[in-house]
Order: sequence, then C-alpha cells, then structure tokens
Amino acid sequence: MNAYRGHTGLVGRHLSPRLRAIATALLLLLPVVASPAQAAPESAAARASTAHVYMLRGVLNIFSLGLDQIAAKLQGQGIQVTISNYVFWSSLANEAAAEYRSGKTKTIILVGHSSGATSLPDMVARLDQLGVPVKLAIGLDSVFHTSLSGRVGRYVNFYVANGAGTPVERTRGFQGTLENVNVASVPGVGHLTIEKNQIMQQKVIGEIDAVVFGRPSPASPTRRRQPSEASVAAPPRAASAAAARN
Repeated sequence: MNAYRGHTGLVGRHLSPRLRAIATALLLLLPVVASPAQAAPESAAARASTAHVYMLRGVLNIFSLGLDQIAAKLQGQGIQVTISNYVFWSSLANEAAAEYRSGKTKTIILVGHSSGATSLPDMVARLDQLGVPVKLAIGLDSVFHTSLSGRVGRYVNFYVANGAGTPVERTRGFQGTLENVNVASVPGVGHLTIEKNQIMQQKVIGEIDAVVFGRPSPASPTRRRQPSEASVAAPPRAASAAAARN
C-alpha cells in the first residue's frame, strides 16, 4: 500500500500557487500601509521628554531666583530642567554629554543669568569639544565681556546696555547664529530683575518652546541685532564702568 502523500487534485495544483501570490502581494503592500504611521510627527510630549534645559545661576545662588520660576513653567510642559550654580558649569556639561550619548536627551538648551551667563560660552565650547550639539543658549545679562567659540544652533544674549551687560562677540571658531538683544527699554528690567521680569520670562520660555516644539520664535521685545553685528563691542566707557562695578 502506498503512503498517503496529500491531496494532489485540482485544488492542490492551482489554488496553492494563487494563495502564495496573494500572500506575496500582501507582504509587498505592508511597508506602504505602515509608512504613514512611521512618518507620523513626534508628539509634543515625546519632544518635551527628550529635551533638557540646563540653567546656571549667578553668585551665591540668591540673585537668580527668577530661573526657578522659569524652570517651574517649563517643567509644567514636561521639559526636564536642571539648575546649578555657575561654578559647576564643567561638571554640568559632562552630565549633559552623558545623557546625550545615552539617548535619553536629544535636545540640549542652556540658560544662564549674571555670572551664569558669563559661563555659558565656556559650557558651549566644552560640549562642542565633547561632540555634543547645543540647540539653543540664552544669556541674561552677563557681568563680564564674553566671546563665543564652538558650535551652537542659536545663541541669544539679552543684555541691559545701561547696566552691567555687554554684547557677546563671536570668534573665528564659532559656528551658529549669535543674536545680541538690548532689553534696556523693557519696563522694570535691570541686572537683578531681568530673569524675574514677566516679559523676559515669557521671552525665554517662548524661545525654548520654539526649539522643543517647533513653534515660531516669538518677536524680540527690542530690536534684534543681526549676526554680522555680533562683533560690535560695548562703548569703551560702558565697558569700563561695568568692569569697575565687578
């Protein structure tokens, strides 16, 4: 007796190849069907969760408390924030680099006030040396004249021209966009209030939201200097007065 070898009639000869053809066609269509989901834009929550804002306070941690208010508002949007004194900028840069390399953080943003703003160019340069990109850096009235090197997407320097602040200069080693913005005309803004002022807080948050969520950058409260003007130093008398105060 011959062993049973399965059905080899009409269905076996003709239906099976058709099923194979249909299955092959469906497999070819799968990438097309899945592509819209794969191409879907990243959600706002996902963007916020992979962004990290590092803030540098000024001297003694008592003159930059407005940064805490900004941080609370950013955290309310799901954005991670770390606040530290400016003297720890180097260790903070190493921490940011480690998070970026781990994949936990994709978007790095820096904010500094007073001496914290003075340290921002050093932190930008350090992260560049570590191969870590900085999308945005915001300085709030640096107490010393500073210059930029390294790479950063945008560097916005808000300064009070009739106070301690001065424009930031770019060096030949700088790659990115530098914007010096004189906010002396904003009501109530001074060196000790620039980070507490509601207009300036909204400006800082708006700039950060533009990077994290892809929103349009808000209009500056005062005239924004073009990158080509970034090398214009403060008038000698103003610079000397600022140096004398510090």
